[in-house]
This record gives sequence, structure tokens and C-alpha cells, in this order.
Amino acid sequence: MQLGLKNDEIRLEKYTDKWHDEFIKVKNELLKHTQLEECRIEHTGSTSIQGMSAKPIIDIVIGVDNLKEVDEELFNSFRKAGFLRLRVEKPNEIVLAKFTDETYQVKTHFIHLVEYQQEIWNNLIFFRDYLNSNEEARKEYLDIKTSYLKNTSSGIKEYTDFKEDFVNKVYNRRLSNFL
Repeated sequence: MQLGLKNDEIRLEKYTDKWHDEFIKVKNELLKHTQLEECRIEHTGSTSIQGMSAKPIIDIVIGVDNLKEVDEELFNSFRKAGFLRLRVEKPNEIVLAKFTDETYQVKTHFIHLVEYQQEIWNNLIFFRDYLNSNEEARKEYLDIKTSYLKNTSSGIKEYTDFKEDFVNKVYNRRLSNFL
């Protein structure tokens, strides 16, 4: 298993159980270096979906009580575990990444730091759980991902935009369950 993609590169790899093993290894490293509770560190993204081809990058969501109160001590702890804060601007989310080496060209892991059990956290967990329990949705999502790659192997923003309708449809299922 080779993890990692260069900036703006898109490539799908066949599912492997090694992705889960890698998540567990990194989760243990994060627990060792931080004061985070285990229940606030979850494997998300396509590498967390059984049988799903995915970009070879491990996505991890970490929930904190309040993003505005995240202190430098936590970022130092993330650095000890090999994660660096990115300059990505996203509402209600701080993004960190782990790289293969000091050239910082190839990202292997992302941390999505969000508020625990709030909208982004709940959406990411629901998306993972829904696709893991729904074979038809998994197939539809994979078809969307592969159809984008028939034309290009770059453009991460465009790739994300291409999947957006499907992702929002799944998020809306979560919301309709609470109405």
C-alpha cells in the first residue's frame, strides 16, 4: 500500500484493509501526543468505506469543543505526530496534513479539525456510515468518482465539485431523518 498524492493529483486505488490499519496506527499516535478522547478521533472519507476505491489519503476527523479555543499546545501535539496546519480556508474547519517527507509535495493524511458532534462532524460520520451500510449508494458514488477520472487525473477542486450533488444528497438524508 502506497499512500499519498501530490498537490492537485487525483488517483483512485482499490480498497485495502491496510487503510483501516493505518488509521488505527495514526489514531494511537495522536492519542499518545494529545489529550484528545478516543471517541473524538474518527476515520472518514472514502478510505473508511468498505470496498470503495479511493484516493490513497487517510482522512481523519477530530472533534473539539470549540474551534475558536484551539490553542497552540494542540497544534504542537499534532506536529509531534507529524501533522502540519495547512493554509486552507474552510468555514468551521481547520485542516492539517501529514507528508511523505520534508519536500511537502506528497500528502498522505488529512486531519479535519471540527466542532464535536456539530454539523460537519455529524455529516462526515453519517456519510461514512450510510455508504458502509448501503451497497447501492456505494456503487453510485464510485460511478461518479470514476466518471470524473475518465477525462482527467487532476483538479481536486473540480473533482470535489463534481461529487458535490451526491454528497449533499446523502447529507440531506441525515437531516430528513431528524424531521
